[in-house]
Amino acid sequence: MATIFRDLSYLYQWLYDGISRLAALSVGGEARFRQLALDGLRIHSDSKILDLCCGSGQTTQFLTKLSQNVTGLDASPLSLQRAHKNVPQAEYVQAFAEEMPFADNKFDVVHTSAALHEMKPEQLRKILKEVYRVLQPGGVFTLVDFHNPTNPLFVPGLWLFFWLFETETAWQLLQTDLPGLLKETGFGVDEPKLYAGGSLQVIQAHK
Repeated sequence: MATIFRDLSYLYQWLYDGISRLAALSVGGEARFRQLALDGLRIHSDSKILDLCCGSGQTTQFLTKLSQNVTGLDASPLSLQRAHKNVPQAEYVQAFAEEMPFADNKFDVVHTSAALHEMKPEQLRKILKEVYRVLQPGGVFTLVDFHNPTNPLFVPGLWLFFWLFETETAWQLLQTDLPGLLKETGFGVDEPKLYAGGSLQVIQAHK
């Protein structure tokens, strides 16, 4: 069940943006947060990139600086309307992440930022299979999302954030072995990198 603050953050973009910027301070600011999962990747101006669950385009805007071939996908018409306005140079598709209307082997990179924690376990498995399907052989799935803190000092802040803005699926993700699920799907998975006292995980998975 969503909290009132979560509903308000999606209704008012200024509130959503403010929350995102505040949360990103733990890794050095929003610009750093948006590029964490892309560190070390070779992305060219013609690389086909999918921003999965793109929301209102915060990460999409960063991706369009790397490639001229960026597609944003989201299930929310309101989010896509905002994304069109914020980042008009990208293409957008309204669809569910577990049923993507793309051909097999279409993208060089699929990226998702702080979205998988919103999915129920069965949805998550379907999404990972879809990502694997739409990636080209040799393509990379990059993601950043929550992780159970390894530093106890970060536990109260993360729990407070969850109580105010998240649902039960976020709590479930803390108990989920994402690298394990990715390997079950067929990906080769690099060692996850942890940030903000272990409360954020960054994963690069290769097809």
